[in-house]
Amino acid sequence: MSKCESCIVKEFNSLKSLTRDELMRVSACKTGKIYSKGQVIFEEGETLNGVYCVKDGVCKLTKLSENGKDQVVKLVVKGGLLGKRSLVSEQKTNLSAVALNDMEMCFIPKSEIMADLEKNPKFTMDVLKKMADDLKASDVSLVNMAQKSVKKRTAEILMYVHDNFGIDHEGYLSIVLSREDYASIVGTATESAIRILSQFKKQGLISTSGKRIKIEDYSGFKWIE
Repeated sequence: MSKCESCIVKEFNSLKSLTRDELMRVSACKTGKIYSKGQVIFEEGETLNGVYCVKDGVCKLTKLSENGKDQVVKLVVKGGLLGKRSLVSEQKTNLSAVALNDMEMCFIPKSEIMADLEKNPKFTMDVLKKMADDLKASDVSLVNMAQKSVKKRTAEILMYVHDNFGIDHEGYLSIVLSREDYASIVGTATESAIRILSQFKKQGLISTSGKRIKIEDYSGFKWIE
């Protein structure tokens, strides 16, 4: 397991604001964790005793809705810090985290993070900025839900996955999401998501192989209303 002070992953999150001595202290007390595809990292309502730093892999954050379905709130990639909001607010987590592929993570105890939040104002400010960015993204998502069509939102999430996670050696999106996940992210019924993806396929915008999706006409998505 690599040391925090020499780990490139820290450059993608607030840990980059810690001093070398603070990083060495954090590194000495962290633990490495491996999660398999589909494994639950933590569940909504749990009390988190630290934060998770994503070293490799992708997970989804979900919120249980009133109808009993999981709403996908966010996809978290390498460098993401999970659980910081719960620690700062001292509340149980209001989201669940599930691995979308095999993941490697580091777990940093609450005591270490809280000590750094209290002593290092640069680190504190960086954490607050990241939380503010998350709130801004939530605002944008709410507006999109209200003003954009389901078809447009589906096209945008496909472009988002393509732009942020890339493709595999065969040209398929490297992150494989279920049709239920796409429906959850877009905010529609699974049947609607399946129907729209079928329409995209007939229009030559995408091709599929099982759950895998390949974007055949990226620019074509930009004209969808």
